[in-house]
Amino acid sequence: MHPQAFKAAEAAACAGDQGKFWQMHDQLFSNQHALNPSNLSLHAQAIGLNTASFQQCLFSGKHESKVRESFNIGSNVGVNGTPTFFVGVTTSNSVKVVKVLSGAQPYSVFKTLIENLLMSPPNDRVKE
Repeated sequence: MHPQAFKAAEAAACAGDQGKFWQMHDQLFSNQHALNPSNLSLHAQAIGLNTASFQQCLFSGKHESKVRESFNIGSNVGVNGTPTFFVGVTTSNSVKVVKVLSGAQPYSVFKTLIENLLMSPPNDRVKE
């Protein structure tokens, strides 16, 4: 995780309070070089948020515990960056992870992985 990740995640949650989570998500990903707190307010303005409400939310730490909890859950299951994909198979009552893919991956990586998984015998698919 980069140093600006937590505050950027909080910014997205604050934008969500105004019904614009995905707009902020897209804005942040389009401007990954500009995620410091002053830029976050500019991004909020760019997507049409009430900037006073946004800043109050962001600097109050309103969503800090939610972001930290999400980070901890991800960390506990092996997420060390975004995006992270878990590819697995279903068993009688659960999903078993076969492969974890971290970082942006081309379609061909997913295609090969899934095709190989589908061609393998059912007992070989699950790795305990």
